[in-house]
Amino acid sequence: MSTEKKRFLEIGKITNVHGLHGELKVYPWCDDAAFLCSFTELYLDSHGTEKLEIFRSRIQQNCVIMQIAGCDTREQAETFRNKILYMDRQDVELEDGCYFIQDLIGLQVVDADTGRIWGVIRDVMQTGANDVYQIWNEQERREYLAPAIPDVILETDLDAGIMKIRPLKGLFEDAD
Repeated sequence: MSTEKKRFLEIGKITNVHGLHGELKVYPWCDDAAFLCSFTELYLDSHGTEKLEIFRSRIQQNCVIMQIAGCDTREQAETFRNKILYMDRQDVELEDGCYFIQDLIGLQVVDADTGRIWGVIRDVMQTGANDVYQIWNEQERREYLAPAIPDVILETDLDAGIMKIRPLKGLFEDAD
């Protein structure tokens, strides 16, 4: 059940212009704004054909103020308002056990001990303390919530499209 991973992933949205010299205000769609600031190239499309060279970026109140090459006036910056920014996954090396949310969506969640299929991950909630996976079971028409902690998440195999879990007692009312 190997799934093809998207190469270009959404990383933020240009929400406004900043100042008079072509700077852009970007709302980050990633774990933290510093990650967005680490890129020297981003894209305006999900195919990587519209490349932007990032001249400089800085964090300001949970957003990123970004200057792109060739955008020197407020009028030029206005043309980028409400555009989505994409990153190339090949520009990032994730630590072991870290995943792009995009890659987790759609994984089949299986009980490591019983083989029971709990459902598929349809969303990831970022709560601060730890992520929580929203698992949808189509047959039962029911949602389960599983914290992304080592006691629950035992194995994530993106290539096989499977996540093995061991629900803590009381986490899912049916869990033993």
